Amino acid sequence: MQINRFGYYWLDTWVLGNIIQLATQEFCNRYLNRSNDPCGRQYDQMTQAARSVPANIAEGNSRHSTSKETEMRLTDVARASLAELANDYINWLMRYENVPWSVKSVEHRIVSYIVLDRPNYKDDVQCQSSIHILKQKHKFDQWLCSKDSIIEANCLLVLCNRLIMMLGKQIENQLEAFKEEGGFSEALSAERLARRAEQNAQNDAPFCPKCGKPMIKRIAKKGRNAGNAFWSCTAYPECDGTRNA
Repeated sequence: MQINRFGYYWLDTWVLGNIIQLATQEFCNRYLNRSNDPCGRQYDQMTQAARSVPANIAEGNSRHSTSKETEMRLTDVARASLAELANDYINWLMRYENVPWSVKSVEHRIVSYIVLDRPNYKDDVQCQSSIHILKQKHKFDQWLCSKDSIIEANCLLVLCNRLIMMLGKQIENQLEAFKEEGGFSEALSAERLARRAEQNAQNDAPFCPKCGKPMIKRIAKKGRNAGNAFWSCTAYPECDGTRNA
């Protein structure tokens, strides 16, 4: 039961999103001040962008059973927030005459390939998932706790780019599932059409001249017959068979 309720807690994307949020909050608390962020606007923007990532992953996954379209859209919002945050870290580096680690550098490769442990929450999901997230975050302490903003910004930039790629694959998987299964509205339409086909069969409705399936009565919405009733195949749009009512 808890897995269904807290499904997103098992996602590596959600775990890494929380790591980035926690580390971004620490970064902003440590390095943003009245001299370089007098109005606190950059602090708000960076922490809100970081918060948006796990929040939208969680909300999207929670909508999985009711709207796969919404799930994909919210997952993409999380990805867009990461891109915004990544640009903030790039800007920080350039402000101090630094550039991001090269993808060929040792540091970039090490941070990119640190593997997250698989969750094992058992029967206390919220408590044990928090322990899990903190444990995974400590794997990056060498860089995130360096007290050097350039090293920390570089590490967080790598994590942002890593999660952007992970979310891209997650959206691809969601799209494939949508193609195979449809969404909640599609399922409702199928159920409604099946029910109407059953009712029409009981009421001696005609059968489709093309495929032989029961037909349902519809009202033409456009064309010269707009407003008039006609018989339409229940398999529409796969079958476009019609009869005059």
